Amino acid sequence: MNLQDYRGVWVFLEQKDSGIAPVSLELLGAGRKLADKRGVPLAGVLIGEGVKHLAQTAIHFGADIVYVYDDPIFRDYRTESFMRAVIEAVQKYKPEIFLYGATSTGKDLASAVATDLATGLTADTTLLDVDAETGLLEASRPAFGGNIMATILCKKDRPQMATVRPKVMKAMPPDYSRTGEIVEERIALREEDIRTKVLKIVRESRAKVRLDDADIIVAGGKGLGSKNGFQLIHQFAEVIGATVGASRDAVEAGWIEHPHQVGQTGVTVTPKIYFAIGISGAIQHLVGMQNSGLIIAINKDPDAPIFQACHYGIVGDAFEVVPILIEEFQRVLDREVQYGGKV
Repeated sequence: MNLQDYRGVWVFLEQKDSGIAPVSLELLGAGRKLADKRGVPLAGVLIGEGVKHLAQTAIHFGADIVYVYDDPIFRDYRTESFMRAVIEAVQKYKPEIFLYGATSTGKDLASAVATDLATGLTADTTLLDVDAETGLLEASRPAFGGNIMATILCKKDRPQMATVRPKVMKAMPPDYSRTGEIVEERIALREEDIRTKVLKIVRESRAKVRLDDADIIVAGGKGLGSKNGFQLIHQFAEVIGATVGASRDAVEAGWIEHPHQVGQTGVTVTPKIYFAIGISGAIQHLVGMQNSGLIIAINKDPDAPIFQACHYGIVGDAFEVVPILIEEFQRVLDREVQYGGKV
């Protein structure tokens, strides 16, 4: 493999709710920085049926080129059909870096493509950089249970690939004056060539915990001591209208279900306000909430790592501090109701 033949940064453009998924827009922002540092174009790969109109959105969010595979065979996501399109595009245009969202679709597709192309793939990346001279992608992620950050390099193969979790990167503000190139691609692929068929799509009906959409999150950790102690988090969240989050330790202790877990093995969140109560602040947790607008930590250990990541910290016992906060917030809210507006 001649590494010099590979040039450019690519992003797989996943669709959600008839538009480009937020994580793909975030990756366009990250990809733009990598491409500018390397002095190469940023491209998006858009696959689906009736999706050509979305290419312009990708250009507004930073792409220079969008390769579009628009065909009925891509109506529903199937590993084999999407993989065939991506591999054909990679072999034709030879990108040096290829980024995917760490969603169920992105992780499935990226792993299949990496296997077929025999190249490297870093999963659940939280930091991205590139060496401007060598072109080596520096993909970093927590390792060994979140105790260290590992930077992974793919020195001998191309493209260098990584999946990145939603909410970790930031999308650029759209520039509606940007222009770019839209390249319509075709692939010799028939329905009978695909071994899997989508018979029916069943939408999940039960309510889901939407941590990634929450404006305010109250998260608790092992410092709360027990499942009964964790009820303090529910009480505080109910008063201020927040969503309940938790550290991995709290989930593994059985105090709350896994959908509430924030961190590397849980959900990455970016709320406006994040309360970290009884959470020490291990790397595994920090990577899941460090981009929150305002972080408020409560911990009785003054040396807890969480105090290095928060905007405001309270050193104290949660069972003494939080009831005072609940009382004060409730008092303000009661006055707001009494006077019919904000106090």
